[in-house]
Amino acid sequence: MLKHVLFTASVALSLGAIAQTKNIGINLNYIDKTVDPKTNFFQYACGNWVKSTQIPASEASYGSFNEIKDRNDINLRNILAEISAEKNAKPGSNHQKIRDFYSQAMDTIKLDKEGFKPLTADIAAIDKIATKADLVKLLANFHSKGIGAAFGFFVEADLRNSNANMSYFSQGGISLPDRDFYFEPRYEAIKKAYQQHVSNMFKLLGQKAETADKSAETVLKIETELAKESQNRVQLRDIEGQYNKFSKADLAKKTPNINWDLYFTTVGIKTIPAEFVVNQPKFYDKLNEMMQSISIPEWKTYLQWNLVHDAAPYISSKFVEENFSFYGTVLSGTKVMKPRWKKALQATDGALGEALGQIFVEKHFNADAKKRVNELVDNLMAAYKQRINTRDWMSDETKKMAMEKLNKIYRKLGFPDYWKDYTALEIKPDAYILNIYRTNKFDYKEMIDKLGKPVDKTKWGMTPPTVNAYYNPSANEIAFPAGIMQPPFFDPTADDAFNYGCMGAIIGHELTHGFDDQGAQFDADGNLKNWWSDEDKKKFEEKTKVLVDQFNNCVAVDSTHVNGELTLGENIADLGGLTMAYYAYKMSLNGKKSEVIEGYTGEQRFFLAWAQGWKFLMRPQALKQMVATNPHSPGNFRAMGPPSNMTEFYDAFGVKEGDGMYRKKEVRAAIW
Repeated sequence: MLKHVLFTASVALSLGAIAQTKNIGINLNYIDKTVDPKTNFFQYACGNWVKSTQIPASEASYGSFNEIKDRNDINLRNILAEISAEKNAKPGSNHQKIRDFYSQAMDTIKLDKEGFKPLTADIAAIDKIATKADLVKLLANFHSKGIGAAFGFFVEADLRNSNANMSYFSQGGISLPDRDFYFEPRYEAIKKAYQQHVSNMFKLLGQKAETADKSAETVLKIETELAKESQNRVQLRDIEGQYNKFSKADLAKKTPNINWDLYFTTVGIKTIPAEFVVNQPKFYDKLNEMMQSISIPEWKTYLQWNLVHDAAPYISSKFVEENFSFYGTVLSGTKVMKPRWKKALQATDGALGEALGQIFVEKHFNADAKKRVNELVDNLMAAYKQRINTRDWMSDETKKMAMEKLNKIYRKLGFPDYWKDYTALEIKPDAYILNIYRTNKFDYKEMIDKLGKPVDKTKWGMTPPTVNAYYNPSANEIAFPAGIMQPPFFDPTADDAFNYGCMGAIIGHELTHGFDDQGAQFDADGNLKNWWSDEDKKKFEEKTKVLVDQFNNCVAVDSTHVNGELTLGENIADLGGLTMAYYAYKMSLNGKKSEVIEGYTGEQRFFLAWAQGWKFLMRPQALKQMVATNPHSPGNFRAMGPPSNMTEFYDAFGVKEGDGMYRKKEVRAAIW
């Protein structure tokens, strides 16, 4: 473990400026100078952008992430156009697979001619179900081809032994965004629209109106029963509560109406694991009961719904349009569908993401960006170490454990060191949905093949063009795909204040996830294990409660408040990330005063970069759904929440008591 004094010396030597140019980075045209930054910092930093920007008709929201994604999509579209034009792509090559997958996705004439014909074999298989054993086998077949029904099964790192893989059972089987949509009065109109949507889908499958309505009633009945013992989004954040280990015998005893041996054999697991983790045990009590209380004809109707619901985006336009009418318009308020090429591109990225991503980084990823982001990570890590050492609420022993965890964080930047091998994946020019099923089966087999093997920590959880980043607690790793390493989040030619305020804060955000209310439950090796003293843990929880209270008071739209419990982890990460980035920026100045550019000090530009990174617009319907289901707060609250807790922001803009951005010191959150 590095001592503080040696570490400080290394910081002074290593933290140089990342860019020497005077490109201000922030967009001065976005700033609304009719607004006082001390009153509403989001409106000040982004007000002119908000006034001049309209959400595209095909989108539920629009902001910085969309700007980058739009550029990436154009680059990917050009790649796909080149590959699609290849006449002599070698059979079995990645180019052949990308070409045929994308071409099938784009051929709407062929899709409309086929209708739901590619589903006839599955519809026939559902019709043949006569026993509960048949039902279990069909559920297994559906799961292996990516059709979620009744429950979830997956293989991932064991949360208590991060080097080994574990089998998990989770709740599932509902098609509304959350279990609360089935019971809370505020969602009654959505639930009715959903039932009508299900009926409409059955009509498209050929059922008469009266039969389709009854089928929809059956689907809603079964999903409501499943939802009764499903946990909501806040309950699902309880990691300890999700880890319930069962032996094979215990699982069989708990669910005697489900033949698990038959299920595992059907999905292709040859050696059945001795232990499982059941995330929500009460859900499986309910599922076991339903295997008896729900009749075979009812299950068949439910499975028909799951089949068509899953396939709808990949078959004829009537199904695509009906699917969009509910999930796009009713739930999100989106006016029109995305262009066909965007949907086809998204599906191609999902199916062959690393094959496509390899070409993307060769053509469009600047190696210098990776180097510079790596420097930012170094600098953020350095700032984090100093912050940990100066936390007066932590004991020395807990600080030691936190430092060990920080030092072991593994970084993934740009793209994987080893590209995914798609040799075993067959893509044919027959039907779009059948290629979707083939890729799902390929991914499913890759997943179950992990059983009995050590965790492969070189694998990525996102494809290279993705405009996002993540922290994986079971691997204690941060990952930043090539897709996010560009303006307006990162610009290697821009002023340091901009890059620290935007990309630096994003890096700090992911680092802080290792120390948020969930990540802090994992040790340096990625194991779910308490490393806190009782007293320190209590102090930590008291400090995080301040953020819960703050965000519970944020009104997102109408009378809908942000859920402080649901968004706690992300809000901790935002505050921690911005704080670390600020101190990394200050250290990069090496004791010098920041330069004033365009009338703004470096400290002011830092906070402006942060706020402009979270510029966003969102339709009311989408915003309500986001607040109900998304662990992230809306962008305007992300822009203003962390600065309102930081004395450094108050100093930069002269915020005083009585100003809109002011919080009394006793109610400011100060964690990391």
